[in-house]
Amino acid sequence: MTSFAAVDLGASSGRVMVGRLEKNRVEIQEVHRFANESVRVGGTLHWDILSLYRGVLEGLKKAGPVESIGIDSWAVDYGLLDASGALLGNPVHYRDGRTDNVRLTVGDEKLYEISGLQKLPFNTIYQLAAAQGTPQFEIAQQMLLIPDLLAYWLTGEMGAEYTNASTTGLLDVRTRDWSAPLIAELGLRPSLLPPIRQPGDVIGDYRGTRVVAVGSHDTASAVVGVPAESEHFAYISCGTWSLVGLELNEPVLSVASRQANFTNEGGVDGTIRYLRNVMGLWPLQECMREWGNPDITELLRAASREKPVVIDLDDPVFMPPGDMAQRVAKAAGLQDPSPAVLTRCIVDSLAVAHKRAVEQAQQLSGRHVDAIHIVGGGARNELLCQLTADACGLPVLAGPVEATALGNLLVQARAAGVINGDLAALRTVLRETQRVVRYEPQIPR
Repeated sequence: MTSFAAVDLGASSGRVMVGRLEKNRVEIQEVHRFANESVRVGGTLHWDILSLYRGVLEGLKKAGPVESIGIDSWAVDYGLLDASGALLGNPVHYRDGRTDNVRLTVGDEKLYEISGLQKLPFNTIYQLAAAQGTPQFEIAQQMLLIPDLLAYWLTGEMGAEYTNASTTGLLDVRTRDWSAPLIAELGLRPSLLPPIRQPGDVIGDYRGTRVVAVGSHDTASAVVGVPAESEHFAYISCGTWSLVGLELNEPVLSVASRQANFTNEGGVDGTIRYLRNVMGLWPLQECMREWGNPDITELLRAASREKPVVIDLDDPVFMPPGDMAQRVAKAAGLQDPSPAVLTRCIVDSLAVAHKRAVEQAQQLSGRHVDAIHIVGGGARNELLCQLTADACGLPVLAGPVEATALGNLLVQARAAGVINGDLAALRTVLRETQRVVRYEPQIPR
């Protein structure tokens, strides 16, 4: 049985998972989990990247001997390095407000035509615009996205993995390489951006163990981990964010697609992740933190007995941390609501947002959907899964919860020659080994 280590970094925690594959069967085990706590310094919100790196090293030590290591994380954030390869400062958190009023010299229409990306104020392209003129930026020689930065510290090799690079706004969605004309028009130094590498490429060695590029944007790995039987599926990678969309072979770059704020991000094996970012479980996570982290099972059970109240969770007012319960209550017009009432409001609103995104994705792409796969932490939320099935009028297949780590591991295993085939073949392995719960839409009484 061959073992692989998947480093999976989320917005609130990181973990190292060990996957074991034998005869097209995969088993997975968490060997180390560590906190990912942001730090505000001088009014700017940062990631504590050195703490994350220490967690990675401790996890790899606990993982023991493995065939290879793969790293995935959230997108868009980066570190700047000087000429010696030293990090110039802690990476800034995408929830920091420094990009709130950034305006680019390139129009939205042209940006979409080149990158195909949904307009989000925290995309790397806006972060770099905000950083221009600062002392750090002026002496920086290289920009590395978070998984690439950690891989560099492990191996000494610099590069930019394609799926994560595709979220920066600087990659040409057609050529799948950095857009030299766009970079020049923005006044950025081309040398700041390292060469593109693909999922499955060997990055280098860490103490004699290969480090392999995977779908290093966690959603790219999560989509690999969707156990779909045909191409007619929608996926919802549900956690802090809900990434709702379809897997396509070509980008959708129409005016209607841009106006609907859909994004065309790179996927494994040259696929396109055609999706929208939906606020996800972030508002509920923040409320629970304010409430002292009550038992989620009991909270959802109580919420299921409450009446639905729907608000627009995609309103930017819900982006920053702090005072979330008060903001949700205000948006819903509720006076002193209980945690159960607010929870039902958030979950109902998220289910409606899922419906809206799934319907738009089908209309804009011309691809119809027979089922919706929910993967990630949200697959555990029975109330959300059922309400999403009800709202969409389609069956919801929930699981695996560990889709991101599984996708990471399967790409490594294929690179090692332990398993073979395309994405459909990888997903067959998942269907045969991972538990999936089916939710049928219920007719309202």
